Amino acid sequence: MNTMISSADVASLVEKQGAVVLDASWYLPADGRDPGAEFLAARIPGAQFFDIETIADADHECPHMLPSEALFTAVVRSLGIEADTRVVVYDGKGLFSAARAWWMFRVFGHTEVQILEGGLPGWIAAGYRTERGSAASQPARRDFVATRQRGWLADVEGRQGRATR
Repeated sequence: MNTMISSADVASLVEKQGAVVLDASWYLPADGRDPGAEFLAARIPGAQFFDIETIADADHECPHMLPSEALFTAVVRSLGIEADTRVVVYDGKGLFSAARAWWMFRVFGHTEVQILEGGLPGWIAAGYRTERGSAASQPARRDFVATRQRGWLADVEGRQGRATR
């Protein structure tokens, strides 16, 4: 599966309900942007919010460290995602935090994940509609189980697969 996916292909998937679409927007504090508010103001139809700020190891002294397998499992299940569910991630900058979400899915063993080329700005520029307000409904919980793939991690010295967090 290609890492990137076009707006046209995502539009087709949205129409057929062939993927779970996630807004994984996150911004640096200096940007002065609120990803949650932006999600409510404009998003790809049917998209859900993947909150990088809270899907993290809250006990670690550094921000945004990988969450536990249990936390990632719980979040992904609540988003209606199973092991074979196709997932498309995007962000409000075009390509910034969506790559982080893509990597997190890969780290936890989910291979059916792609990044929307150009993110939400590219989607809008291509002429596709957005929706606003709260998400329509909570999807049915699924049976995804996160399994950390050590090959996607490295420790401080750069040795692959040795990270403990």
